[in-house]
Amino acid sequence: MQRRNIGKTKEEVSLLGFGCMRLPTLPGGEGEIDEDKAISMIRRAIDAGVNYLDTAYNYHGGKSEVLVGKAIQGGYRDRVHIATKMPVWALESPEDCERIFHEQLERLGVQKVDFYLLHSLSQDSWHKAVEYEVLEFLEKVQSEGLIRYVGFSFHDELSVFREIVDSYPWDLCQIQFNYMDENYQAGLAGLKYAASKGLGVVIMEPLRGGRLVRNLPAEIEELFEGAPSTRTPAEWALRWVANHPEVSLILSGMNRIEEVEENIRIMGEATPNSLTRQEIGLIKKAKDIYTERVQVLCTDCKYCLPCPEDVAIPRIFSMYNDASIYNNFAGSRWFYESLVKKENDAGRCVACGQCEALCPQHIEIIDSLAKAHRAFTADS
Repeated sequence: MQRRNIGKTKEEVSLLGFGCMRLPTLPGGEGEIDEDKAISMIRRAIDAGVNYLDTAYNYHGGKSEVLVGKAIQGGYRDRVHIATKMPVWALESPEDCERIFHEQLERLGVQKVDFYLLHSLSQDSWHKAVEYEVLEFLEKVQSEGLIRYVGFSFHDELSVFREIVDSYPWDLCQIQFNYMDENYQAGLAGLKYAASKGLGVVIMEPLRGGRLVRNLPAEIEELFEGAPSTRTPAEWALRWVANHPEVSLILSGMNRIEEVEENIRIMGEATPNSLTRQEIGLIKKAKDIYTERVQVLCTDCKYCLPCPEDVAIPRIFSMYNDASIYNNFAGSRWFYESLVKKENDAGRCVACGQCEALCPQHIEIIDSLAKAHRAFTADS
Protein backbone atom coordinates (compact mmCIF):
# COMPACT_ATOMS: atom_id res chain seq x y z
CA MET A 1 0.00 0.00 0.00
CA GLN A 2 1.34 3.40 -1.01
CA ARG A 3 2.25 5.76 1.84
CA ARG A 4 2.23 9.55 1.96
CA ASN A 5 3.17 12.04 4.68
CA ILE A 6 0.25 13.82 6.30
CA GLY A 7 1.57 17.36 6.21
CA LYS A 8 3.95 18.72 8.80
CA THR A 9 3.21 15.84 11.18
CA LYS A 10 5.42 13.64 8.97
CA GLU A 11 3.21 10.71 9.96
CA GLU A 12 3.11 8.15 7.16
CA VAL A 13 -0.44 7.20 6.27
CA SER A 14 -1.77 4.86 3.65
CA LEU A 15 -3.08 6.62 0.57
CA LEU A 16 -6.34 4.72 1.09
CA GLY A 17 -8.24 5.51 4.25
CA PHE A 18 -11.24 3.44 5.35
CA GLY A 19 -14.26 5.72 5.71
CA CYS A 20 -16.69 4.29 8.24
CA MET A 21 -19.77 6.29 7.31
CA ARG A 22 -21.24 3.80 4.83
CA LEU A 23 -20.56 0.44 6.43
CA PRO A 24 -22.58 -2.61 5.29
CA THR A 25 -25.95 -2.90 7.00
CA LEU A 26 -28.30 -5.76 7.76
CA PRO A 27 -31.30 -6.34 5.46
CA GLY A 28 -34.30 -4.58 6.94
CA GLY A 29 -32.22 -3.53 9.90
CA GLU A 30 -32.97 0.19 9.52
CA GLY A 31 -29.31 1.10 9.37
CA GLU A 32 -28.03 -1.58 11.74
CA ILE A 33 -24.41 -2.36 10.88
CA ASP A 34 -23.62 -5.87 9.70
CA GLU A 35 -20.85 -6.22 12.28
CA ASP A 36 -19.30 -9.45 11.05
CA LYS A 37 -19.02 -8.19 7.49
CA ALA A 38 -17.83 -4.71 8.48
CA ILE A 39 -15.16 -6.00 10.86
CA SER A 40 -13.95 -8.50 8.27
CA MET A 41 -13.65 -5.75 5.64
CA ILE A 42 -11.82 -3.34 7.94
CA ARG A 43 -9.35 -6.00 9.05
CA ARG A 44 -8.77 -7.10 5.46
CA ALA A 45 -7.90 -3.50 4.61
CA ILE A 46 -5.55 -3.20 7.59
CA ASP A 47 -3.85 -6.47 6.66
CA ALA A 48 -3.28 -5.00 3.18
CA GLY A 49 -1.60 -1.90 4.64
CA VAL A 50 -4.44 0.56 5.28
CA ASN A 51 -3.58 2.37 8.51
CA TYR A 52 -6.20 5.15 8.77
CA LEU A 53 -9.78 4.60 9.94
CA ASP A 54 -12.14 7.57 9.75
CA THR A 55 -15.32 7.75 11.79
CA ALA A 56 -17.42 10.38 13.58
CA TYR A 57 -19.74 10.85 16.52
CA ASN A 58 -22.90 10.70 14.40
CA TYR A 59 -22.06 8.04 11.77
CA HIS A 60 -24.58 5.19 11.73
CA GLY A 61 -26.45 6.88 14.56
CA GLY A 62 -23.41 6.69 16.83
CA LYS A 63 -22.74 3.01 16.13
CA SER A 64 -19.82 3.51 13.75
CA GLU A 65 -17.41 4.43 16.54
CA VAL A 66 -18.51 1.35 18.48
CA LEU A 67 -17.93 -0.85 15.43
CA VAL A 68 -14.49 0.62 14.84
CA GLY A 69 -13.66 -0.10 18.49
CA LYS A 70 -14.54 -3.75 17.96
CA ALA A 71 -12.63 -3.97 14.67
CA ILE A 72 -9.35 -2.78 16.21
CA GLN A 73 -9.34 -5.36 18.97
CA GLY A 74 -7.07 -8.39 18.75
CA GLY A 75 -3.89 -6.45 18.05
CA TYR A 76 -5.21 -4.19 15.28
CA ARG A 77 -5.19 -0.99 17.36
CA ASP A 78 -1.41 -0.69 17.22
CA ARG A 79 -1.49 -0.93 13.42
CA VAL A 80 -3.81 1.98 12.65
CA HIS A 81 -4.43 5.67 13.17
CA ILE A 82 -7.92 6.38 14.50
CA ALA A 83 -9.62 9.58 13.31
CA THR A 84 -12.95 10.78 14.67
CA LYS A 85 -14.76 14.11 14.83
CA MET A 86 -16.42 16.53 17.22
CA PRO A 87 -20.02 17.44 16.17
CA VAL A 88 -19.78 21.20 16.66
CA TRP A 89 -23.43 21.63 15.61
CA ALA A 90 -24.53 19.49 18.59
CA LEU A 91 -22.80 21.60 21.23
CA GLU A 92 -25.07 23.54 23.57
CA SER A 93 -22.35 24.74 25.93
CA PRO A 94 -18.54 24.63 26.22
CA GLU A 95 -18.91 21.79 28.74
CA ASP A 96 -20.41 19.56 26.03
CA CYS A 97 -16.95 19.19 24.47
CA GLU A 98 -15.68 17.21 27.45
CA ARG A 99 -18.79 15.04 27.65
CA ILE A 100 -18.90 14.16 23.97
CA PHE A 101 -15.16 13.54 23.66
CA HIS A 102 -15.03 11.12 26.58
CA GLU A 103 -18.12 9.35 25.24
CA GLN A 104 -16.20 8.88 21.99
CA LEU A 105 -13.20 7.41 23.80
CA GLU A 106 -15.53 4.98 25.54
CA ARG A 107 -17.26 3.98 22.33
CA LEU A 108 -13.95 3.40 20.57
CA GLY A 109 -12.47 1.61 23.58
CA VAL A 110 -9.22 3.58 23.28
CA GLN A 111 -7.18 5.78 25.59
CA LYS A 112 -6.36 8.34 22.92
CA VAL A 113 -7.36 9.39 19.40
CA ASP A 114 -4.69 9.90 16.78
CA PHE A 115 -6.47 12.49 14.63
CA TYR A 116 -9.32 14.54 16.08
CA LEU A 117 -11.27 16.83 13.77
CA LEU A 118 -13.96 19.45 14.17
CA HIS A 119 -16.73 18.06 12.00
CA SER A 120 -18.15 19.74 8.90
CA LEU A 121 -17.08 23.31 9.61
CA SER A 122 -18.88 26.14 7.85
CA GLN A 123 -18.83 29.84 8.60
CA ASP A 124 -21.58 29.48 11.20
CA SER A 125 -20.21 26.39 12.94
CA TRP A 126 -16.69 27.85 12.92
CA HIS A 127 -17.93 30.92 14.78
CA LYS A 128 -19.76 28.61 17.18
CA ALA A 129 -16.56 26.65 17.80
CA VAL A 130 -14.74 29.87 18.69
CA GLU A 131 -17.60 31.05 20.92
CA TYR A 132 -17.79 27.73 22.78
CA GLU A 133 -14.01 27.62 23.32
CA VAL A 134 -13.60 24.41 21.34
CA LEU A 135 -10.05 25.35 20.33
CA GLU A 136 -9.06 25.73 23.97
CA PHE A 137 -10.57 22.31 24.60
CA LEU A 138 -8.49 20.80 21.80
CA GLU A 139 -5.33 22.25 23.33
CA LYS A 140 -6.29 20.87 26.73
CA VAL A 141 -6.88 17.27 25.61
CA GLN A 142 -3.84 17.39 23.37
CA SER A 143 -1.67 18.49 26.30
CA GLU A 144 -3.14 15.59 28.30
CA GLY A 145 -2.07 13.13 25.60
CA LEU A 146 -5.65 12.20 24.70
CA ILE A 147 -5.29 13.30 21.08
CA ARG A 148 -2.19 13.53 18.94
CA TYR A 149 -3.17 15.77 16.03
CA VAL A 150 -6.00 18.23 15.42
CA GLY A 151 -7.86 19.16 12.28
CA PHE A 152 -11.22 19.93 10.75
CA SER A 153 -13.49 18.76 7.97
CA PHE A 154 -15.09 21.39 5.79
CA HIS A 155 -18.20 22.27 3.78
CA ASP A 156 -18.42 25.94 2.74
CA GLU A 157 -16.88 28.51 0.42
CA LEU A 158 -13.16 28.89 -0.33
CA SER A 159 -12.91 32.23 1.48
CA VAL A 160 -14.23 30.63 4.68
CA PHE A 161 -11.78 27.74 4.26
CA ARG A 162 -8.82 30.12 4.06
CA GLU A 163 -10.05 31.99 7.12
CA ILE A 164 -10.21 28.78 9.15
CA VAL A 165 -6.84 27.53 7.92
CA ASP A 166 -5.21 30.81 8.94
CA SER A 167 -6.89 30.98 12.36
CA TYR A 168 -5.28 28.03 14.13
CA PRO A 169 -2.14 25.84 13.86
CA TRP A 170 -3.99 22.83 12.43
CA ASP A 171 -2.26 19.58 11.55
CA LEU A 172 -4.72 18.48 8.87
CA CYS A 173 -7.97 19.26 7.10
CA GLN A 174 -10.53 17.14 5.28
CA ILE A 175 -12.18 18.45 2.12
CA GLN A 176 -14.50 17.23 -0.63
CA PHE A 177 -12.55 16.81 -3.88
CA ASN A 178 -13.16 14.93 -7.12
CA TYR A 179 -12.97 15.71 -10.82
CA MET A 180 -16.45 17.26 -10.77
CA ASP A 181 -15.73 19.38 -7.67
CA GLU A 182 -12.44 20.94 -8.73
CA ASN A 183 -13.90 24.41 -8.15
CA TYR A 184 -16.50 23.54 -5.50
CA GLN A 185 -16.16 24.50 -1.81
CA ALA A 186 -12.42 24.40 -0.93
CA GLY A 187 -11.64 22.76 -4.26
CA LEU A 188 -8.25 22.62 -5.93
CA ALA A 189 -7.34 26.11 -4.72
CA GLY A 190 -8.07 25.08 -1.13
CA LEU A 191 -6.09 21.86 -1.53
CA LYS A 192 -3.03 23.77 -2.67
CA TYR A 193 -3.48 26.49 -0.04
CA ALA A 194 -3.71 24.04 2.86
CA ALA A 195 -0.72 22.05 1.60
CA SER A 196 1.33 25.25 1.28
CA LYS A 197 0.64 25.90 4.97
CA GLY A 198 1.94 22.47 5.94
CA LEU A 199 -1.44 20.84 6.58
CA GLY A 200 -2.10 17.26 5.67
CA VAL A 201 -5.09 17.10 3.31
CA VAL A 202 -7.54 14.22 3.62
CA ILE A 203 -9.95 13.84 0.72
CA MET A 204 -13.58 12.82 1.17
CA GLU A 205 -16.16 12.09 -1.53
CA PRO A 206 -13.60 11.17 -4.24
CA LEU A 207 -16.47 9.41 -6.08
CA ARG A 208 -18.99 12.13 -5.17
CA GLY A 209 -21.02 9.81 -2.99
CA GLY A 210 -20.97 7.09 -5.67
CA ARG A 211 -22.43 9.37 -8.37
CA LEU A 212 -19.31 8.96 -10.52
CA VAL A 213 -19.65 5.18 -10.61
CA ARG A 214 -23.40 4.43 -10.62
CA ASN A 215 -26.11 5.01 -13.25
CA LEU A 216 -23.56 6.38 -15.70
CA PRO A 217 -24.94 8.22 -18.74
CA ALA A 218 -24.39 6.25 -21.93
CA GLU A 219 -21.93 8.88 -23.23
CA ILE A 220 -19.71 8.43 -20.18
CA GLU A 221 -19.77 4.65 -20.47
CA GLU A 222 -18.78 4.89 -24.15
CA LEU A 223 -15.96 7.30 -23.32
CA PHE A 224 -14.40 5.03 -20.69
CA GLU A 225 -14.93 1.87 -22.77
CA GLY A 226 -13.05 3.48 -25.65
CA ALA A 227 -10.08 4.54 -23.51
CA PRO A 228 -6.63 3.06 -24.22
CA SER A 229 -6.42 1.84 -20.62
CA THR A 230 -9.09 -0.49 -19.28
CA ARG A 231 -10.24 1.01 -16.00
CA THR A 232 -13.47 1.13 -14.04
CA PRO A 233 -15.18 4.51 -13.47
CA ALA A 234 -14.04 4.28 -9.84
CA GLU A 235 -10.43 3.83 -10.91
CA TRP A 236 -10.52 6.82 -13.24
CA ALA A 237 -11.96 9.00 -10.46
CA LEU A 238 -9.59 7.79 -7.75
CA ARG A 239 -6.53 8.08 -9.97
CA TRP A 240 -7.49 11.67 -10.81
CA VAL A 241 -7.52 12.58 -7.10
CA ALA A 242 -4.35 10.63 -6.33
CA ASN A 243 -2.57 12.36 -9.19
CA HIS A 244 -2.38 15.54 -7.08
CA PRO A 245 0.81 15.47 -4.96
CA GLU A 246 -0.79 17.73 -2.33
CA VAL A 247 -3.24 14.93 -1.41
CA SER A 248 -2.18 13.05 1.72
CA LEU A 249 -4.92 10.45 1.93
CA ILE A 250 -8.14 9.49 0.13
CA LEU A 251 -11.11 8.22 2.12
CA SER A 252 -13.40 5.63 0.62
CA GLY A 253 -16.67 4.55 2.22
CA MET A 254 -16.62 0.88 1.29
CA ASN A 255 -19.50 -1.49 2.01
CA ARG A 256 -18.55 -4.52 -0.07
CA ILE A 257 -15.40 -6.62 0.06
CA GLU A 258 -15.06 -6.23 -3.71
CA GLU A 259 -14.75 -2.47 -3.23
CA VAL A 260 -12.07 -3.01 -0.60
CA GLU A 261 -10.04 -5.20 -2.94
CA GLU A 262 -10.42 -2.82 -5.89
CA ASN A 263 -9.40 0.21 -3.85
CA ILE A 264 -6.39 -1.60 -2.36
CA ARG A 265 -5.19 -2.36 -5.88
CA ILE A 266 -5.79 1.15 -7.21
CA MET A 267 -4.17 2.93 -4.28
CA GLY A 268 -1.11 0.76 -4.56
CA GLU A 269 -0.53 2.02 -8.11
CA ALA A 270 -1.88 5.59 -8.24
CA THR A 271 1.23 7.70 -7.65
CA PRO A 272 1.37 11.52 -7.90
CA ASN A 273 1.65 12.99 -11.41
CA SER A 274 1.30 9.54 -12.97
CA LEU A 275 -1.62 10.30 -15.30
CA THR A 276 -0.65 11.11 -18.88
CA ARG A 277 -1.90 14.23 -20.68
CA GLN A 278 -4.14 11.97 -22.72
CA GLU A 279 -5.65 10.43 -19.59
CA ILE A 280 -6.20 13.82 -17.97
CA GLY A 281 -7.87 14.94 -21.19
CA LEU A 282 -10.18 11.92 -21.14
CA ILE A 283 -11.34 12.74 -17.60
CA LYS A 284 -11.84 16.36 -18.71
CA LYS A 285 -14.13 15.06 -21.47
CA ALA A 286 -16.12 13.07 -18.91
CA LYS A 287 -16.50 16.22 -16.81
CA ASP A 288 -17.65 18.17 -19.86
CA ILE A 289 -20.27 15.53 -20.69
CA TYR A 290 -21.61 15.67 -17.15
CA THR A 291 -21.63 19.48 -17.20
CA GLU A 292 -23.62 19.55 -20.46
CA ARG A 293 -26.42 17.75 -18.63
CA VAL A 294 -27.06 20.77 -16.40
CA GLN A 295 -30.71 21.77 -16.78
CA VAL A 296 -30.82 25.21 -15.14
CA LEU A 297 -27.91 27.68 -15.14
CA CYS A 298 -28.63 28.83 -11.58
CA THR A 299 -25.71 30.36 -9.67
CA ASP A 300 -27.41 30.11 -6.26
CA CYS A 301 -27.23 33.90 -5.81
CA LYS A 302 -30.64 33.75 -4.05
CA TYR A 303 -31.86 37.02 -5.58
CA CYS A 304 -35.12 35.17 -6.26
CA LEU A 305 -35.74 34.74 -2.53
CA PRO A 306 -37.82 35.03 -0.48
CA CYS A 307 -40.55 33.46 -2.59
CA PRO A 308 -44.07 34.55 -1.53
CA GLU A 309 -45.11 30.88 -1.57
CA ASP A 310 -41.92 29.69 0.22
CA VAL A 311 -40.72 27.70 -2.80
CA ALA A 312 -37.06 26.73 -2.24
CA ILE A 313 -36.06 27.84 -5.75
CA PRO A 314 -32.23 27.55 -5.71
CA ARG A 315 -32.40 24.31 -3.70
CA ILE A 316 -34.82 22.76 -6.21
CA PHE A 317 -32.63 23.78 -9.15
CA SER A 318 -29.57 22.30 -7.42
CA MET A 319 -31.41 19.00 -6.87
CA TYR A 320 -32.74 19.06 -10.45
CA ASN A 321 -29.28 19.61 -11.92
CA ASP A 322 -27.68 16.98 -9.69
CA ALA A 323 -30.29 14.36 -10.64
CA SER A 324 -29.88 15.15 -14.33
CA ILE A 325 -26.08 15.26 -14.33
CA TYR A 326 -25.71 11.93 -12.57
CA ASN A 327 -28.72 10.21 -14.15
CA ASN A 328 -30.35 9.63 -10.79
CA PHE A 329 -33.86 11.06 -10.54
CA ALA A 330 -35.06 7.94 -8.73
CA GLY A 331 -32.45 8.35 -6.03
CA SER A 332 -33.19 12.07 -5.63
CA ARG A 333 -36.95 11.78 -5.19
CA TRP A 334 -36.62 11.11 -1.47
CA PHE A 335 -34.92 14.49 -1.03
CA TYR A 336 -37.58 16.22 -3.10
CA GLU A 337 -40.30 14.58 -1.05
CA SER A 338 -38.81 16.23 2.03
CA LEU A 339 -39.44 19.60 0.36
CA VAL A 340 -43.02 18.55 -0.38
CA LYS A 341 -43.56 17.74 3.29
CA LYS A 342 -42.18 21.15 4.26
CA GLU A 343 -44.37 22.82 1.60
CA ASN A 344 -41.28 24.22 -0.13
CA ASP A 345 -41.61 22.23 -3.39
CA ALA A 346 -42.00 23.57 -6.92
CA GLY A 347 -45.65 22.54 -6.99
CA ARG A 348 -46.34 25.53 -4.73
CA CYS A 349 -45.39 27.99 -7.49
CA VAL A 350 -48.34 30.22 -8.53
CA ALA A 351 -46.43 31.80 -11.46
CA CYS A 352 -46.51 35.29 -9.96
CA GLY A 353 -43.27 36.17 -11.80
CA GLN A 354 -41.66 38.04 -8.91
CA CYS A 355 -38.57 35.80 -9.02
CA GLU A 356 -38.03 36.16 -12.77
CA ALA A 357 -37.97 39.94 -12.49
CA LEU A 358 -35.13 39.66 -9.95
CA CYS A 359 -33.01 36.90 -11.54
CA PRO A 360 -29.69 38.33 -12.88
CA GLN A 361 -29.25 35.20 -15.04
CA HIS A 362 -32.66 35.79 -16.72
CA ILE A 363 -33.68 32.20 -16.05
CA GLU A 364 -37.21 31.22 -16.99
CA ILE A 365 -37.82 30.20 -13.39
CA ILE A 366 -41.54 29.44 -13.64
CA ASP A 367 -41.09 27.04 -16.55
CA SER A 368 -37.97 25.46 -15.00
CA LEU A 369 -39.74 24.86 -11.69
CA ALA A 370 -42.58 23.14 -13.52
CA LYS A 371 -40.13 20.89 -15.38
CA ALA A 372 -38.33 20.02 -12.14
CA HIS A 373 -41.60 19.22 -10.38
CA ARG A 374 -42.71 16.91 -13.21
CA ALA A 375 -39.34 15.15 -13.20
CA PHE A 376 -39.37 14.51 -9.47
CA THR A 377 -43.02 13.46 -9.25
CA ALA A 378 -43.24 11.29 -12.37
CA ASP A 379 -44.59 7.81 -11.55
CA SER A 380 -44.69 8.68 -7.84
